Amino acid sequence: MAMADAEERAATTGKRDYLRVAEVADLFHVSTKTVVRWATEGKLPHVLTLGGHRRFPRADIERVVEGLQRGGA
Repeated sequence: MAMADAEERAATTGKRDYLRVAEVADLFHVSTKTVVRWATEGKLPHVLTLGGHRRFPRADIERVVEGLQRGGA
């Protein structure tokens, strides 16, 4: 999906397809350093922007959070 399409969808739905490191850290109640480490270790799916920033697919992260809240790791 093109970035312009993602931005347009975010404007209409109020949600972006990708989360930033700090947003993921808030969802997991951990530090941003922990999120970066988990991403580096392959524990969290992510992509790198051209500028080298990590972005996390919202749907995948929300699925992991839901699983943890239900007690399954």
